[in-house]
Amino acid sequence: MPFFTPSDDPGPDFASLVRRLGLDPVLPGVTLEGRIPVTHATTVVAIRSADGVIMAGDRRATSGNIIAHRAIEKVFAADRHSGVAIAGAAGPAMEMVKLFQLQLEHYEKVEGSPLSLEGKANQLAQMVRSNLPAAMQGLMVVPIFAGYDTRRSTGRLFQYDATGGRYEESHFTTSGSGGSLAASVIKQGYRDGLERDDAIDLAISALFYAADDDSATGGPDLIRGIYPVIATITAQGFRRVDDAEIAERFAGLVATLTGRESGASRLPETSTETGGSLR
Repeated sequence: MPFFTPSDDPGPDFASLVRRLGLDPVLPGVTLEGRIPVTHATTVVAIRSADGVIMAGDRRATSGNIIAHRAIEKVFAADRHSGVAIAGAAGPAMEMVKLFQLQLEHYEKVEGSPLSLEGKANQLAQMVRSNLPAAMQGLMVVPIFAGYDTRRSTGRLFQYDATGGRYEESHFTTSGSGGSLAASVIKQGYRDGLERDDAIDLAISALFYAADDDSATGGPDLIRGIYPVIATITAQGFRRVDDAEIAERFAGLVATLTGRESGASRLPETSTETGGSLR
């Protein structure tokens, strides 16, 4: 046990005492993510529509520069009228979703009525905040929460940051490595009062273009039949869109883009009569 004279008393600061004794812990040279392969989920979007909200997420999970999983699901029902989409470290994110679903179900059983949409958003914010120590180690989880507010009869969207900050968005929100790319597409095509089909097409386009420029975001896998998970949340509740419908809509998008690329690839014809000038 070390002894100090009154004039050399280190005071109540235990950390200072440890440093003076040369007992500082050796900090790791790399983060947890650098020592353990961590699977990450990217990219998710949510769009407000005329009758509720649309949530969508691609199916790719990556571990560094490796595709860890091709068919991971990132959009889940939180309860009958709300959903959560995950982005970030896949393991903690899925565990957070399961606990969130359980808490909402427990509240409804105890109170006899579901928690308000505002209360659900606040509850998820607390869970994201409690994950901050893990986020500092590289296990960040940044979800999107959306739902149909039965009290206001409208769809609502909420985004979060790693500290648990909760922010309501009016029209759309995105998260994940391709989130900024998807947001640019949605911003160009969004308008108030989007119908269900138009909102789904916009979400599909956003994920397609995000996958085109972001290697961590997976596009449609036509060979394996893997398409994004898309769900609608309306007064009728949470409904997942069938893969057959998504495949059909993707086929329409690909046909449109193929026509554009074919037209752009044609060289302008020249006229021999005018000495090779462009017509």
